[in-house]
Amino acid sequence: MVIPARIGTIAFFSVLLACQHGGDASAKPGAADIVSQGPARGSDTPKPRVIVRVPAPDTLRGLYVNRWAALGRKLTDLIGVAKRTEINTLVIDVKDDRGFVLYRSNVPLAREIGADTADGHTMSSSKLRAVLDTMIAHNIYSIARIVVAKDPLLAQKKLDLAIKRKSDLKPWLDKNGRPWLDPHQREVWQYAVDLALEAHDLGFSEVQFDYVRFPDEKRLISETVYPLANGRTRAQVIRDQLGFVRSALKPKGMRVTADVFGLTATDTTDMGIGQRWEMFIDQVDVVLPMIYPSHFARGTYKLRNPNARPYETINHALKDAIARSDSIPNAARVIPWYQDFTLGSPRYGVAQIRAQMKAGYDNGFQSWILWNPSSTYTIAALEPQS
Repeated sequence: MVIPARIGTIAFFSVLLACQHGGDASAKPGAADIVSQGPARGSDTPKPRVIVRVPAPDTLRGLYVNRWAALGRKLTDLIGVAKRTEINTLVIDVKDDRGFVLYRSNVPLAREIGADTADGHTMSSSKLRAVLDTMIAHNIYSIARIVVAKDPLLAQKKLDLAIKRKSDLKPWLDKNGRPWLDPHQREVWQYAVDLALEAHDLGFSEVQFDYVRFPDEKRLISETVYPLANGRTRAQVIRDQLGFVRSALKPKGMRVTADVFGLTATDTTDMGIGQRWEMFIDQVDVVLPMIYPSHFARGTYKLRNPNARPYETINHALKDAIARSDSIPNAARVIPWYQDFTLGSPRYGVAQIRAQMKAGYDNGFQSWILWNPSSTYTIAALEPQS
């Protein structure tokens, strides 16, 4: 989420990269690590395998790839888009918001709960290797998206990790009838760390954490109980857990990135979800606010319909982000998510997408990532590769 017509091309680049693996690391397009691949035939000594990673681009232009798109034909199509346009990054679901892992995992908890086999669809190791090698060959930056707290699969399999109701200490269910993981639980974040380390060792250049928060439902506060809170606010819990993730990944040289609500740059509270700008902005290396105009309430920024005014909405939100980060030492770099989907009026197309980009550029934000839940994009809004 590679198609028969592309198999020859991918096989070629897989062979190309395999040949490069025996050469000088300095000649490769990205940083290289040597990791164990198991004993060589006839030997007890592990056979070294060189992992090449595309370095982070100074100006990042990306597209989101959902798990179904990654498993099917669409991922190859999106690699093609990156080869001919300004896109240089793909954010690929490694663990989605259902709790499903993209490929067969060696993380014990993932295997225990069947996260890599739960829906009967899994990317083979050979296809994953071919995809990553093809992206490396074309200098496309790979980001593994890992959803943290919204994981109904784990919450159902490990009830002790789920958010509990005050009334009977049974799992609290959201408006869709699904349980959520309790962000206070360290095991929840350790699982995300373990999957992140695995993705890094497989060759992803970066890991991006999403749903680093509590559920967005007002009734949560009155209906739930948290034995592990120890007097901490939700915002403090998210700060503490992001700090834990960072300390676990930094020794591997991995930068920590997190998606947050777009309104966090403007709202001075934690909005009940534990995301308060000043509390998380220095705990990650990159923060990605999801500034989708359709998600802003009417009247926000004194705009009657923010969704119909994408330039003005993004302009206001990014100005707030700059102001909020200005006084925070070691504040993270900000890379906004923009909307390439329609939710309400007007229908989003080239003009609306480019308006969002222009608002970013006018505020000094050259990097961005486009979100479409079905991973179907408005290609005409993209500049051709220079």
